[in-house]
Amino acid sequence: MARLGSTDLDVFPLNLGGNVFGWTADAATSHAVLDAYAEAGGNFVDTADSYTAAAPGNSGGESETIIGEWLRRRGRRDDLVIATKVSQHPERKGLGHDNVLAAAEDSLRRLGTDHIDLYYAHFDDPDTPLEETLAAFDELVRSGKVRHVAGSNYSPERVIEALAIQDREGYARWVALQPHYNLVERAGFEEGGLRALAELEGLAVLPYFALAKGFLTGKYREAGDGEGPRQGGATAYLDDRGRRVLAALDEVAAAHDAPVTAVSIAWLASRPTVTAPIASARNVAQLDALLQGARLQLRSDELAALDAASA
Repeated sequence: MARLGSTDLDVFPLNLGGNVFGWTADAATSHAVLDAYAEAGGNFVDTADSYTAAAPGNSGGESETIIGEWLRRRGRRDDLVIATKVSQHPERKGLGHDNVLAAAEDSLRRLGTDHIDLYYAHFDDPDTPLEETLAAFDELVRSGKVRHVAGSNYSPERVIEALAIQDREGYARWVALQPHYNLVERAGFEEGGLRALAELEGLAVLPYFALAKGFLTGKYREAGDGEGPRQGGATAYLDDRGRRVLAALDEVAAAHDAPVTAVSIAWLASRPTVTAPIASARNVAQLDALLQGARLQLRSDELAALDAASA
């Protein structure tokens, strides 16, 4: 387990993504994945109020509903750390004060719980003053409906501004960031200032797209490889650099008799400030490789080889 930033929460080093629940994984399969994750010691589940509104026939909130059904069936809510987000649900767009409070109530109802452990502002809302958004988040913490708050997809400048407002007003402070970060998407986080800011402020980092939309599983080697909704996003990385990364991953994976997926997760978990990479599994078989990655320790020379290949 790893301590989540400045909180008193200890979390499993793999944050299970709920973005596929109600999309590419139906309720029964999602529950099987959640069961297997919990049985392996996992306790940290990530979702959002908007998952999975983009899927045909969905309206948003399906992932939270599936997780809520599983929590009720399992009957051990306090064993789990549940993270969700606000701002993108089709009926709860933005981060205005009243919208945040209403969206939180919607999420609590769908999750079937009286509190959210980690509540993110999903995307920055330039049309709403930060003070207004952060005041709403603080109200949720003071009421006990949210334990900790965080930001996702915010620029370093806006994170600095948010923390300054929280410190000045005595509001609940962000404890974590959720950026786009993985072995082939490094510059924005490492060089853009977010990593240094996370280190300075003691913020936990929980990166999404840990497997680069599937590319870092090694499944996509040629333009026509694979199938499904993520194929285009994954094959976009198939350039000279991407092939160098795959070759380095193959070598390290062979040395550990581990899948490429596990090595990709292990590399990300080893990075400074990263507490738990976020990755999702459409079925239990996919989960196995993620769990291996959470436990795999790479040697310094292997990490250096991966760094060089992805530079």
